[in-house]
This record gives sequence, C-alpha cells and structure tokens, in this order.
Amino acid sequence: MPLVSIVVPVYHNAKSLAELLKRFQALAAGRADLEFEFIFVDDGSRDDSFEVLSRLAESEPRMRLVKLSRNFGSNAAILAGLVHSRGQAIAAIAADLQDPPELIGELIDRWQQGRKVVLAARATRDDPGLTSYLADFFYALFRRFAIPSMPRRGFDFFLIDRQVCDLIKGIQESNAYLMGLILWLGFDPAVIYYARQKREERYGHSMWTLAKKVKYFVDSFVAFSYVPIRLASLLGVSLSLLGMLGIVEAVFTRVVLGVPVQGWASLIVVVLVVSGAQLLMTGILGEYLWRTLEETRRRPRYVVERTVEHGAARPESEDSPLSRSAA
Repeated sequence: MPLVSIVVPVYHNAKSLAELLKRFQALAAGRADLEFEFIFVDDGSRDDSFEVLSRLAESEPRMRLVKLSRNFGSNAAILAGLVHSRGQAIAAIAADLQDPPELIGELIDRWQQGRKVVLAARATRDDPGLTSYLADFFYALFRRFAIPSMPRRGFDFFLIDRQVCDLIKGIQESNAYLMGLILWLGFDPAVIYYARQKREERYGHSMWTLAKKVKYFVDSFVAFSYVPIRLASLLGVSLSLLGMLGIVEAVFTRVVLGVPVQGWASLIVVVLVVSGAQLLMTGILGEYLWRTLEETRRRPRYVVERTVEHGAARPESEDSPLSRSAA
C-alpha cells in the first residue's frame, strides 16, 4: 500500500496543531487505499509548539517529530521534513490552517494519475491589502524575470513524487528557494487553485516579519535570476554615456560658444547620483558574492536537535545518515 508523507513546518503554531492533526486524521480515514505519516518540523519555536506536538504524538503513532536547534526558516524546515520522509509521495502544507488540509486528497488523486509535481496555487488570498499587493508584485517580478511557470499568486502548498524529493535533497544550496527549485526541475506540474483563507485570531498571528520577507525576496531572485546584476551593468553604462554627453556639452559650451561653464549645484547632484548608483551596484554584487561565500562554507542548511517517533525521542548524532544528507 503506498505511503504518503505530509510535512508541516511549525513555528509558533501551538494553537492550531491539534485542529490540524484532527483534519489530517479525517483525511487519512477517508483514504483506505493509502497509508500516511505526519511529519511535523519544529523550526526553533519559542512557544510550546514542540510540547503540544509531543503530547499529540503519544496517541498518534503516525506522527513523527523533528526539532531543529534554532529557527532556520520555512524552506529549511520543509527540506528537513523531506529528508526525514519515507513516503512515495510527499505533501507539504503550512501549520496555520490558512490552506485547507482536505485539498491534499485532490493532490494525491493527481499524483495517482501520474503527475510527479502537483501545486496548490492561490486563486485568491484573504490577507491585508498591503501584504496581498506586495506578494502579487513579488510573484509578478519572479514570473517575468526568473521562472515564468510560477503560478500568478505563488504557492507554498504542494505534493511531489519520491523521485522529485530525492532530486531536491541532492541539491546542496545554502539559501535555496524551495518553491523555485520544484519548478526549475520541470516535470510538468499540475496546478490546483484554491482560495487562501484569512488566519483566524485564535490560531495566533503570522511570524513573517518585514526583514524575513525582504530576505525571501532577495534569496529568490539571486538564486534564479541574473537580472539584478544585469540591471546594475546597464545602469553603469547609462551613467557613463550621460557623463560623456555632459563632457561634450560642457566643452562645446565653453570652446565654441564661449560661455563660462557654471554649475556648483549641478556638480553636487551628479556626484550624489553617481555615488548612489555605485553603492547600489556594489550592494547587488555583494548579495551575489555573499551567497557564493555561503556555498563555499558548506555549512548544513539546518541542524536537527532531536526526533520523536512513536513517542520515543532520540538525539541526532553526526553519524546519522539523516544528518549527513542535510549537510
């Protein structure tokens, strides 16, 4: 009987975990043709998320818990779940219940029909206006300059075949954008659209800070697009051409027309604009160079503190094959 793994990254989601597990159990009860395992990855939560998960695992043998040593980010937490998964198909879904767990059944149906990548993409999203606008702007840029096959409003909820999972595990990038990697691999993804719900107040609030969103944005573009550095080059060429035109105009005005060249204010403006452009280009180069340095260090993308299976906890040792695969 095929085994389906459901991976859930958890970060300050203690209030929604019991309800989420209940809906997973209902899903599994309706699929007698499949076996399930539920892999919850605690991404360094500082609330009682792991304690709640440990209590739930005592009465649910299909639960497997992975506790990371600190917060490594959602992408790293999902990757840790993929590494620890054993299913022929692996689904990943957030723990905040904004995405409907029941939709996993439809993802599985598409997988059973032969699709190796099935995406649950947002048709609409019930988020605050600014958040929704900025997310749409990000995905529009990503579709235009990085990966055209990205759904218009993106996705974080998906199911992949074991073959795809093993390929992703073999890609050793320190700041990998997991959703981009799934699309980059190809496999003609099937897309199922759904309405993303607003997060209910009883389940807490989002931990996505502005700084995390900016890092997510930069990591995504640097990993899959050369456009930022190409724009920096074009900016440099444009400023150089403008500078040469300015020199020609100043020489013509002074030599041919005999008009003294004035321009203290304009000189200061030029210096400030050019200096700002130089700093911008240096910053863009720095982003690429920093990520190159990160790759050469070969640090693990996450560190597993311990795992829990069938109610029994064990630490992760350096000799563990799972630890090596995360390096």
